Amino acid sequence: QVQPVESGGGLVQAGGSLRLSCAASGRTVIDYAMGWFRQAPGKEREFVAAITWSGGTTYYADSVKGRFSISRGSTKNTVSLQMNSLKPEDTAVYYCVASRPGTTFEWNYWGQGTQVTVSS
Repeated sequence: QVQPVESGGGLVQAGGSLRLSCAASGRTVIDYAMGWFRQAPGKEREFVAAITWSGGTTYYADSVKGRFSISRGSTKNTVSLQMNSLKPEDTAVYYCVASRPGTTFEWNYWGQGTQVTVSS
C-alpha cells in the first residue's frame, strides 16, 4: 500500500510562490507516475500536473502551464510542485497522487491534501 503525504501548503499573496512536496510511504514508488490534483471550494477536483516514473515526461493543466513545475527527487520517491505567479484562483486543497505502473494514469493512491490559499 502506498500513502502519499503532502507538505508545504500555506498562505501567500498573489504573485508569490509556494513549493509543495510529497513523500510516499508504504513502499517505493520509483516506478509509479506521480502527480497533483486540486479542489477549490464548491468546485470539482481537477488535474494540475503529472510526471512519469522516470521524470522524463511532464503534463500540465492549461491553467497552470508556464507557472507551475513538477519534478521528482533524486531517489524518485518524492515529487514536488513549484508554484510561481500564484493567482487567487489557485486557492484550493492540493492532493498528491500516485499511479501504479501501466499504460494509463489511474491515480490509485491519494494523499490527505494540503491547503493553498492565495490572497489578492
